[in-house]
Amino acid sequence: MSEDRWLVVGLGNPGPEYVANRHNIGFLVVETLAERARSSFKVHKARADVAEIRLGGPGGPPVVLARPRSYMNESGGPVSGLCKYYDVPAERLVVIHDELDLPFAALRAKFGGGDNGHNGLKSLRRSLGTGDYHRIRFGIDRPPGRMDPAAYVLRDFSAAERKDLDLEIDRCADAVEMLVREGLERTQNTFNS
Repeated sequence: MSEDRWLVVGLGNPGPEYVANRHNIGFLVVETLAERARSSFKVHKARADVAEIRLGGPGGPPVVLARPRSYMNESGGPVSGLCKYYDVPAERLVVIHDELDLPFAALRAKFGGGDNGHNGLKSLRRSLGTGDYHRIRFGIDRPPGRMDPAAYVLRDFSAAERKDLDLEIDRCADAVEMLVREGLERTQNTFNS
């Protein structure tokens, strides 16, 4: 079982104008995981950037880290393509995404569930034919006042949020590592605040 490969996907939008957006938290977390493994991303034919690592170093479980090269609302195609290419079933897929219904930096690990209006998750469900995969939800809070949520998620993190952002990204990466290595229940007990 330890040799079963996992696919860990960070959702976001490609391009320099989106790098620090709330919607790109998934990209930031998989980049941190790649840095920890001293690995870099390479372009994959499934329209994604991938880094193949051993999570936690030599002897750790094999993991493919991925950033789709499509926009958020078209993430399903690249993720489905990677699942097929690497022969990873949905049960060993972990998706990291932003969550409006959680306060900033609150984490929730879960398996399955709905899309909650998240266009990236809707695209995954369409392409994979299921919502039964692991998720690490990173809270970005609700937009202030009557701001359109679609505009809010494409805004950069605030100055106050940026003070703690690196620490919270590290904590989210820790949750991903624990999920893959020790399972969902232990991860939920440790990180679901």
